Amino acid sequence: MIYELRIYHVAPGKMDAINKRFADHTLSIFPDHGIKVSSFYVDATGAERLYYVCDFESIEAMKKAWASFQADQRWIEVKAKSEENGKLVDKVDSYVMDKAPYFA
Repeated sequence: MIYELRIYHVAPGKMDAINKRFADHTLSIFPDHGIKVSSFYVDATGAERLYYVCDFESIEAMKKAWASFQADQRWIEVKAKSEENGKLVDKVDSYVMDKAPYFA
């Protein structure tokens, strides 16, 4: 099992819109592509950032899942509609991790 930490640097003033997109659309599309979100956070300091962790069987499975998701017509339509008044995300950071052997 590998874990991917994704950090979304949200465009100024777009936190409500990105949260709504995840809640109403994105999180329901993910499972169809093998994307399992195990943790999801908003920034506690008020910064316009979201953080979430996805669980995958392997790096290859992760790459396949993201490619499949990006090609999903539902996602393409939701993303386009939600960004009619400007992009919601300035930058996404992605970190692929293994659990440390000493932590259960």
